[in-house]
Amino acid sequence: MKLENILLIDKPKGITSFDCIRILRKELGFRKMGHAGTLDPMATGLLIIGVGEGTKKLHEFLRLPKTYEAEILLGIKTDTGDVTGKILKEVRIKKYELSEEEIEKTLHAMIGSLTLPVPAYSAVKRGGEALYKKARRGEKVNVPIKTMEVTNCRLLAICHPRESGDPVLDSHFHGNDKIVVGVRFDVGSGTYIRSLAEELGRRLNVPATLAGLRRTRIGEFRVEEARTLQKGERITPLPR
Repeated sequence: MKLENILLIDKPKGITSFDCIRILRKELGFRKMGHAGTLDPMATGLLIIGVGEGTKKLHEFLRLPKTYEAEILLGIKTDTGDVTGKILKEVRIKKYELSEEEIEKTLHAMIGSLTLPVPAYSAVKRGGEALYKKARRGEKVNVPIKTMEVTNCRLLAICHPRESGDPVLDSHFHGNDKIVVGVRFDVGSGTYIRSLAEELGRRLNVPATLAGLRRTRIGEFRVEEARTLQKGERITPLPR
């Protein structure tokens, strides 16, 4: 697939996907821009940006398989499905004595087609309005069920929050009664990693929530090929 009028960006943590477009508009002087596949503010990694005529190609990228590296916090359940949300349930993981073998076996069993609820805090629309808008108003959200495809997953690490290297996890969950599991997921288009995180917890019989996320691949395109938004880094203007 040609990358004419397409940019590969490594989105930093703490900004929205549309914030990336605002920055690039100012940098390149183009108004017509769009992106293929939103990343939440807490997520980092590969974001495909279309510029000018490139916006017409973005639908081609939406259907491509993706790879994510996720940090899943076991012992916590939140209303958003990630650590930015309100804690709904909290347990001490020590009681469950989760072994590496048990976690690996459970992850392997998740490979295939899974029918899971989408996160209540998502852009999926019901009644013409995004679910997250209803959830933020405190309305009861009947989330749709969706088939999600996991083609492969691999356990990368198991540690306590204070050992994760994440200052947010360390400051909020610095005890030894929670576990952070690092997982690489290869998934089909439209798969929610927050849903996979909660499903892993359900199968392990513990609450779980997403603690960190990085998208490393979309189809044949990898985050190593992407440019960052660091100040001073040159982003070459594309043909108008």
